[in-house]
Amino acid sequence: MEQKYSRMKPAELQTEIAELKIKAQKAEQMGMINEYAVHERKMIMAQAYLMDPADFIPGMVYEIKDGEIETFHVDYMNGVFAWGFRNQSKTKEAVPISVLGNKKK
Repeated sequence: MEQKYSRMKPAELQTEIAELKIKAQKAEQMGMINEYAVHERKMIMAQAYLMDPADFIPGMVYEIKDGEIETFHVDYMNGVFAWGFRNQSKTKEAVPISVLGNKKK
């Protein structure tokens, strides 16, 4: 039975991330795009639990680390999720803090 990321210790999370990275690489090599995406999402979630939500300040705008030029305005925090607006959108959404990069000036 899988343990929740919120209950794992940092060493367990790091092991999980390493295992998911290997699974994602294998899925990518085999052309299993959907399976690759699932493992990538799980890695993002596990990485969020290794971060401190207090490092993310409501009212600030952060870059999104996905290679595209996107920003995220944090409205409020709820655990390891930042709730706010992507690229000045009117639709509120939640993102794991592990996808947030540097603060925008």
